[in-house]
Amino acid sequence: MKLHGDFFQQMWENLHTAILILDKDFNLVYANTSCTELLGQGLKRIKGQPFNSLFNYHSVELERIANYTLKQGVDCHQHRADVVFVDTRHANLALNSRRISYHNEAYLLFEIRQTDEEIRLDQASNQMHQHQAARTLIRNLAHEIKNPLGGIRGAAQLLQYEVDQQERDECAQLIIHEADRLRQLVDRLLGPNQRLQKQATNIHQTLENVLKLCVLDNNKEIALIKDYDPSIPDVVVDGDKIQQVLLNIVRNAMQALSAGGEIKVSTRVRYHVRRYDTTLKKALQIKICDNGPGIAPEVKETLFYPMVTNKEGGSGLGLSIAQTLIDQHQGFIECDSWPGHTEFTLYLPL
Repeated sequence: MKLHGDFFQQMWENLHTAILILDKDFNLVYANTSCTELLGQGLKRIKGQPFNSLFNYHSVELERIANYTLKQGVDCHQHRADVVFVDTRHANLALNSRRISYHNEAYLLFEIRQTDEEIRLDQASNQMHQHQAARTLIRNLAHEIKNPLGGIRGAAQLLQYEVDQQERDECAQLIIHEADRLRQLVDRLLGPNQRLQKQATNIHQTLENVLKLCVLDNNKEIALIKDYDPSIPDVVVDGDKIQQVLLNIVRNAMQALSAGGEIKVSTRVRYHVRRYDTTLKKALQIKICDNGPGIAPEVKETLFYPMVTNKEGGSGLGLSIAQTLIDQHQGFIECDSWPGHTEFTLYLPL
């Protein structure tokens, strides 16, 4: 069956996604039905109008789109743009831009989706997960504090009645020891507070150190697969801190695996990596994957919260500290997991 232009036109007009086409001067050339309904204006009225005139206010990153999409042909995505339409309605939009050519002329194709309902659902979900994480934090923190407090109280009671100097000294030492435990717990909750000691670091040497340490700590038969990009230059980081982060993630993977499991570590260079309000023009990507059971659904959304863990005897502070250290390097961590697969991806600026 041969499909004619009117079929594609009908398909174009029946898309739920709002489609907008601008010329190189950001004047509107075309908008499908979903787009005119979103804007609240008919195509005849807005055709040929500048993009800015479609709104009373907008936060669409036109300068970035002009520099990357129009000039370089690089697709841009804006996760959230606040707009106020000419009829004073407010909305949140997600936009994708792509450069297309027609008769040797460059145009901008915008795919636009209203995300207000998604944002409301995400906020409700985040509030629920934060509430659950807060309850877990309080419960685990209370448990961690009760044990040394019980020892301190018991030793203090013995001091009241003990006359033997050796016994008094032992009670005093017990109080000091338990008080130190409490102080160390608070220090770990507060996270790292030392200044970063940055220097040019060979990330592959750091990874090799981490893998050697993990193999020595673990006697399981686990396969380690390395997929390094040898062209990656030295990265300016605090090598000890980054090693601490990688060591925590790889050890977690090893503890989750049984004999015959597999861990794959890969490095790549990525460009224009964006997450929320952070954009890295050039980034080092370190990906650590394992084929273990996956992360439990009940902790997946709060994985980087302090004292949230599904490991027996785990403190739940490792990943929280790891995220703090990566944040200090102006990078970020992503995690994706399902049964049979877990991957942590670290991005550091290059």
